[in-house]
Amino acid sequence: MITSSAFFHLGNFPQKNVQAISNNKKGLKEYPSYLELYKKRILSQRADKLYSIYENCQLCPRDCRVNRMKGQTGKCKASSTVKVSSAAPHFGEEAPLVGKRGSGTIFFSNCGLRCIYCQNYSISIEGEGVEISDSRLAETMIKLQKFGCHNINLVTPTHYLPNIIKALQEAISMGLRIPLVYNTGGYERLEILQLLDGIIDIYLPDCKYMDPKQSAKYSDEAYNYPYYAKIAIKEMFRQVGDLTTNKGIAVRGLILRHLVLPNRVSGAEEFLKFVAENLSKTTYINIMRQYRPEYKAMEYPKIARRLKRSEYEEALNWAKKYGLNRLAR
Repeated sequence: MITSSAFFHLGNFPQKNVQAISNNKKGLKEYPSYLELYKKRILSQRADKLYSIYENCQLCPRDCRVNRMKGQTGKCKASSTVKVSSAAPHFGEEAPLVGKRGSGTIFFSNCGLRCIYCQNYSISIEGEGVEISDSRLAETMIKLQKFGCHNINLVTPTHYLPNIIKALQEAISMGLRIPLVYNTGGYERLEILQLLDGIIDIYLPDCKYMDPKQSAKYSDEAYNYPYYAKIAIKEMFRQVGDLTTNKGIAVRGLILRHLVLPNRVSGAEEFLKFVAENLSKTTYINIMRQYRPEYKAMEYPKIARRLKRSEYEEALNWAKKYGLNRLAR
């Protein structure tokens, strides 16, 4: 279990990095998009709208309709108080996110997708973490910026979006000026993503399945995952477009992940064809090969082993087949 003291121990934060960010006044394009909405007070309206959803929760496609403001919980098991497992600079993400100073990751507890092979199941399914106020979340964002991180990386954020956007307002008033990364499993509702338009700079979804039978089997009856994931990814791309960088560091755009599962369970070819036909041939894609059977995966024969090299190479060949060559290395 992560204790509150361990969670907030990020060390001494060098002020010079923040000063460098604050002095960058080359134009609005250099700044995160959320600042414009903040100035127009649109951000506060979005936060209020999201908080009202807690009373009849429809933040994700599970559509649980529980009143989280009264302590009711749905599939994700989350309350209306944000819960965080850890927050720190992370160097294991894609290169444009990490740079030299790391991605400022905030790992949120609980998850509505509940995959039976989740490598972070103690956090996402068992709910390991510490409950904190929205103000404390804002302070955490600022600490990560002071540490020099290139971005604020919100990991599994969907079920806590009201808290996050509320905290964002406070963090902006405290000087937050680095991009927001929306790091998600891809199980999103269009209506909720539309409320994030102009707030999120970098979308980082993982498209997990293309077959409803597979998503239902391996992600707790989420048979509608492929339907919602396709719509969500197209909306994310509409909002931010292809990934753009400044000196190799991500500034804005879509980074798309696909974790290749054994025995073609994830539908890699169908996924890559979808990207080529619906997004852009220059979409930045991370075809991930690090699958290993965790949590309850050993109970399911088709995914009860690590990925073979030939299966990963097969996915790379499909990317080449569909003209997709902007792949993470």
